[in-house]
Amino acid sequence: MHPRKLLLFSLLSIIFHLSSSSSSSEAFSFDFPYFTLRNLTLLGDSYLRNGVVGLTRELGVPSSSSGSVIYNNPIRFFDKDSNATASFSTKFSFSIDNVNPASFGDGLAFFISPDNQTLGSPGGFLGLVNSSQFTKNKFVAVEFDTRQDLHFNDPDGNHVGLDIESLVSIKTANVMQAGINLKSGDWITVWIDYKNEEKKLEVFLSQSNSKPEIALLTVDIDLCGFLKEFMYVGFSGSTEGSTELHYIESWSFQSSGFKELRPRIHPNNVAVNSVPPLKAPPIPVSDSAGNSYHKRLGLGLGIACPAFFCAVLAVFGWVSVKRWKGMKKTEKGFKADLVTHPRQFSYKELNAATRWFNSSRIIGHGSFGTVYKAFFVDSGNIAAVKRSKHAHESRTEFIAELTIIASLRHKNLVQLQGWCVEKDELLLVYEFMPNGSLDKVLYEESEQGYPLRWPYRYNIAVGLASVLTYLHQECEQQVIHRDIKASNIMLDSGYNARLGDFGLARLLDHDKSPVSTLTAGTMGYLAPEYLQYGTATEKTDVFSYGVVILEVACGRRPIVREGEGEKMANLVDWVWRLHSQGRIIEAADKRLGGEFREEEMKKLLLVGLSCANPDSNERPSMRRVFQILSNEADAVDVPRVKPTLTFSKSLPLSIDDIFSDNEDCRDHGSPIEIKLK
Repeated sequence: MHPRKLLLFSLLSIIFHLSSSSSSSEAFSFDFPYFTLRNLTLLGDSYLRNGVVGLTRELGVPSSSSGSVIYNNPIRFFDKDSNATASFSTKFSFSIDNVNPASFGDGLAFFISPDNQTLGSPGGFLGLVNSSQFTKNKFVAVEFDTRQDLHFNDPDGNHVGLDIESLVSIKTANVMQAGINLKSGDWITVWIDYKNEEKKLEVFLSQSNSKPEIALLTVDIDLCGFLKEFMYVGFSGSTEGSTELHYIESWSFQSSGFKELRPRIHPNNVAVNSVPPLKAPPIPVSDSAGNSYHKRLGLGLGIACPAFFCAVLAVFGWVSVKRWKGMKKTEKGFKADLVTHPRQFSYKELNAATRWFNSSRIIGHGSFGTVYKAFFVDSGNIAAVKRSKHAHESRTEFIAELTIIASLRHKNLVQLQGWCVEKDELLLVYEFMPNGSLDKVLYEESEQGYPLRWPYRYNIAVGLASVLTYLHQECEQQVIHRDIKASNIMLDSGYNARLGDFGLARLLDHDKSPVSTLTAGTMGYLAPEYLQYGTATEKTDVFSYGVVILEVACGRRPIVREGEGEKMANLVDWVWRLHSQGRIIEAADKRLGGEFREEEMKKLLLVGLSCANPDSNERPSMRRVFQILSNEADAVDVPRVKPTLTFSKSLPLSIDDIFSDNEDCRDHGSPIEIKLK
């Protein structure tokens, strides 16, 4: 577009925006007459059957169980700009049934939480909080309690109550006032309304679809201090030593109340504090000769100044146009390379979705750059946006990652949704993984009392083996990832493994020999021969995979500090030492509390050792690993003593130094980049 036309268009757009600005409310709503998995996350023991969500296990014998169902996308409850809190209302139908009418407890709750992974303990904790960490989960909840628990000051075993960051209700009401028994097995419809302008929350219950005129529970309360900018909504339920069943049949939700703020515009664009300029005093003229001189000087300046100004303007315009053409040429070159790939996003929409790449939206860091959580208001979708560290230097990695992953299709890969090349930025848009990285779940959450359960761990090992089989042997060109580690393995809502971060990946023809390259990756995951020769092959990926599944089984990082000293212990060495003593099962993560299948645990540990064999020729292929874990092939024999390996070329560090006593590595391994000759 011509610059003058562009300027005119911009001015008209601003005028139109200002003239059309009006006070309006930002509203949000959804309605599920029945449930599907499309917009929901199921946690714990919850499940979906015939459009109805069950929150706890269906067993004929008493058991302990807890489960949650959460709406996938965060909802705005507070607006920082206007300092306004949303009003909201929700309607849902639930049923609490029982195989044995005498076995009751504990109930369910509707909750609002800043966390989309809310899953607490069974029993009186209603799946809202962990029994050992009462203060971890922040929430606003309305509970429907079917068992009197004096520990939480419950008035009876048939009540509704408002809970705010505590299971001791602020106020309760017995539902028998409405002629309802929560444990009847009948479908009960609930309306929960919060009116921010009145600072009042009301709860209505009925066994029909007609909303009662009088609320069963009314609480005068200001939720401003408890509702954050973005929060998640959902349900949780629990039992303990009971056969009680909890179902949610339908659900709708609405929020409203934010006003758009308009800039203050003054008439005629006059600034509030503007003052008239001071006039300069007149200069006296002495004679006609002086007057003539001033006339000639004025004429000369009158011609020279505009000419000089025009020259400067022309130079500035030429430089600007040249720079603009250069940027467009660069962008055009990128776009020519990327034309066959997924959707192109605009910088404007990604900037808005990440709230201007706010630091509060950072969810991770990769070899390519920083990853931000993006929320697209118009569509309600969530994505992960990867932003390059240095656009110019990262072009190779950007093109490599985009070219490789855009052509791949596998259920255990993080799906690429699009890209953006604007304003000297390189941006990749990925599917958002609600459960974060394997690294986070294995360590941070486990240390807080939320260890990842064994069935999920074994499934992660199988899924990762499946996708590496695909990359190594089933693609048109072999893909060597080169950076397989726990932090690059993402987990979807069902805790399925999704391999990501292909910034260091390389494509190879299946019949071509690997080429030596710059060694890159993370210490603790790198195969010995890769460190020695800088040659990446499928067997170097196999080694990294072996370290990862040992992490999964042991709940221990690849390199850790031993005791209070400075000595570093290597995970592979530690497990191999237990194997040589016939005690390999003792390597199992103690935080699992013995809740795992011993046969599967032993198989995973032995497969991990076989993949991490120092001799690359003795490592199994990923296809063989996948077959072993899927019970389609026998496990490989693992020698009792860890094999030793010698190289024809030497490094300043020995293999023992690198993998057993590396004092330069931090507890979780450190990234390295070494040029080997």
